[in-house]
Amino acid sequence: MTTEKIDGVSVTTQANVYFDGKCVSHGITFPDGTKKSVGVVLPATLTFNTGAPEIMECVAGSCEYKLAGSDTWVKSSPGEKFNVPGNSKFDIRVTEAYHYICHFG
Repeated sequence: MTTEKIDGVSVTTQANVYFDGKCVSHGITFPDGTKKSVGVVLPATLTFNTGAPEIMECVAGSCEYKLAGSDTWVKSSPGEKFNVPGNSKFDIRVTEAYHYICHFG
């Protein structure tokens, strides 16, 4: 099921802007200290590096992603998630705006 709304969080009002504006996100913090980000990737092919493990949840649009060490592009649509290991990277290919929640592990 696609996450449509997140209640009871604090939001960092200054956006994180990456790749010359192709990716924009806002950090959110839950009462228990859990941190996530909510954002959008505009049409592009980009490579993201990870520190902590991440779960990317698609809430609108779609993307194709390729994890480090893989040659396979996999589609992610609304309601779907994919896991990215910590200290790794992934390629993402977007043809329509990809709206996401990034869950940090």
